[in-house]
Formats: sequence, C-alpha cells, structure tokens
Amino acid sequence: MSAIRCRSGCAACCIAPSIASPIPGMPQGKPAGVPCIQLTPDLRCALFGRPERPAFCAGLAPSREMCGDDREQALAWLTRLELETRPGMPT
Repeated sequence: MSAIRCRSGCAACCIAPSIASPIPGMPQGKPAGVPCIQLTPDLRCALFGRPERPAFCAGLAPSREMCGDDREQALAWLTRLELETRPGMPT
C-alpha cells in the first residue's frame, strides 16, 4: 500500500466505517454509512489535527488501495472492509 494525499471532496473515511469510540457530538461513536457529525459541509474533518479526534480516525492514512481512483471506489472499498471485519463475522 502506497501513501497518497487525501482527495478533496471525498470524505469516504468519515462516512463508510463505524467508529466505536466517542466523537465530540456523538458520545456513542457512529454507525457505518452515517456521516460523522464532525464532517464539515465542504467534506473536511473539523477535528483534523486536534487531540479530541478519535484514534481510529487518526490511524487512517490514504492509500491507493483504500482510496481507489475516485470517491465511489473509496466508499465501496471501505464499506466492504467494514462488512468483512464487523464482530461476529466468520473468518
């Protein structure tokens, strides 16, 4: 996986995955497929670089594999990963 720059106007990583840890404004985290409450209208993270940003989010790094060629590919890849890794799924 090679690192790439985050794609402007994408926000797939702020929508597709579930986040179990608390997020300011979402104390129970967020379910998969729901935009994070900290996602701004221009599809940027309002917590980027701030200490209250969840560790899960800080650990995500854009890559060619995850982001694909466009937003739709990124959403599809992250959604598939979410489904394949949710608790209780057979391995």
